[in-house]
Amino acid sequence: MSEGRRPEELRSHQWYGTEGQLRTWSHNARMRQLGYEAEEYRGRPVIAVLNTWSDINPCHVHLRERAEAVKRGVWQAGGFPLEFPVATLSETYQKPTPMLYRNLLAMETEELLRSYPIDAAVLLGGCDKSTPALLMGATSADVPSIFVPAGPMLPGHWRGETLGSGTDMWKYWDEHRAGNLTDCELRELQGGLARSPGHCMTMGTASTMTAAAEALGMTLPGASSIPAVDSGHERMAAASGRRAVELAWSGLKPSGILTREAFEDAVTTVLGLGGSTNAVIHLIAMAGRARIELTLDDFDRIARTVPVLANVRPGGQTYLMEDFYFAGGLPAFLSRITDLLHLDRPTVAGTLREQLQGAVVHDDDVIRTRENPVAAEGGVAVLRGNLCPDGAVIKHISAERQLLKHTGPAVVFDDYKTMQRTIDDPSLGITADSVLVLRNAGPKGGPGMPEYGMLPIPGHLLKQGVRDMVRISDARMSGTSYGACALHVAPESYVGGPLALVRAGDLITLDVEERTLHLHVDDAELERRRADWTPPPTRYERGYGALYNEQITQADTGCDFEFLARPGKVADPYAG
Repeated sequence: MSEGRRPEELRSHQWYGTEGQLRTWSHNARMRQLGYEAEEYRGRPVIAVLNTWSDINPCHVHLRERAEAVKRGVWQAGGFPLEFPVATLSETYQKPTPMLYRNLLAMETEELLRSYPIDAAVLLGGCDKSTPALLMGATSADVPSIFVPAGPMLPGHWRGETLGSGTDMWKYWDEHRAGNLTDCELRELQGGLARSPGHCMTMGTASTMTAAAEALGMTLPGASSIPAVDSGHERMAAASGRRAVELAWSGLKPSGILTREAFEDAVTTVLGLGGSTNAVIHLIAMAGRARIELTLDDFDRIARTVPVLANVRPGGQTYLMEDFYFAGGLPAFLSRITDLLHLDRPTVAGTLREQLQGAVVHDDDVIRTRENPVAAEGGVAVLRGNLCPDGAVIKHISAERQLLKHTGPAVVFDDYKTMQRTIDDPSLGITADSVLVLRNAGPKGGPGMPEYGMLPIPGHLLKQGVRDMVRISDARMSGTSYGACALHVAPESYVGGPLALVRAGDLITLDVEERTLHLHVDDAELERRRADWTPPPTRYERGYGALYNEQITQADTGCDFEFLARPGKVADPYAG
């Protein structure tokens, strides 16, 4: 039964157990309306199962069944499960970007956990923004919680090739634009790219963030890399339900797990995996909810200490997430960098040291040794300079080496639609040495900071064999993307950041080794340009968009809402 708490100490007792109160009598009457007798729920931990399932989210389409497995586990452990549908953030379909709605799901999660008779929560998600959103909300509510990752889809296949979404989507679309792939071949490939439920099976944002959740200590050991359709995934879901009941009895909350050490280990994990640049924004925001200051400088400092050991696309050359799972998954990966981790900190299932006991790497090419890394340093670098005074990031391990120190003339696009329409225009004079600049694609300008950062290479250059160029923007890019793309330029151009002042032909230097991004225009000229700059029109005049525009912070501070990120207490509701 209890691990230190009595039934009357459960949070749900306020709703169901306080005899002699009209509201309590009413709550129990309504439970009978739902078909439950008092002995089914009174004195038992009430476990919320927050489900981001949706008919239009292919990454989460199996979570309806996984929720049933979670509930099975809750019943087995003597708890009482209640499933709550919450917003689904489908990277595939939601426009302009689900990043616009990450904080909305975080708000929904927080307020749902606070306002209902809930003793612990199981959070079901995995597609890019759903993982940070659910964990941000649970952290702010500070209700005992465990995360169930949706899991990666099966590898894609086409004509004997193993495909990774969306890395091979970008690759083969360029081959089609270059004239190397016919329409029929492209359509055939379309049917083999994504062939099962689950999120992208590359080390994109989804796999990066679920790995971060595991490294933080918010999942069961090994949960993040189990393929979505593997039977082990259902067993993990049921085990998570059982563990949620134990968390309710013990009272272990996110505030007891999400420490400074936990976030440093999550950063170390992300960088050692060669993970998505999006993790920088999300982890900073998640840490903020835990009242921990995590900065771009922390990422750059840690990046210089951790090698990239995961040979998983796009940062690696060969493998996909199913290979990573069979090689031992995240526990096996972490077992190779234990000297860089804080092993005695708590997780939802004991200490990190206990979670890694017995972890073994089964394939040294998938999870490399320290003597044979994919890269000697972490896969993301933080850039500074007069073009990005508050920072920018680049996933340099996925770029062509010769571009990591490059000076070239800017070709500037004021918005993504214009760029799409004109990128192949010969009159722009774009060469392989040009630096493509996209602005008004940041948190406010996008709006929502869409994944526009991997700007397309002009068709005439693709036909010449060019496959990478230096590209700079205040946008993000998909974790499945690649190339010499400097992203998250802060402050963004929409609010008057230096990117707004770049003109066609200005020379720009990217130097990853020196961690600099420099616009070769003197300060006096920049001030003259700033005086001539006119702020763009407001994106939203009402609704959620207006709230978003008013409250969103910049990329370097996590793109959270100011009123959600600020310190302060929120009282639990009175249930009587």
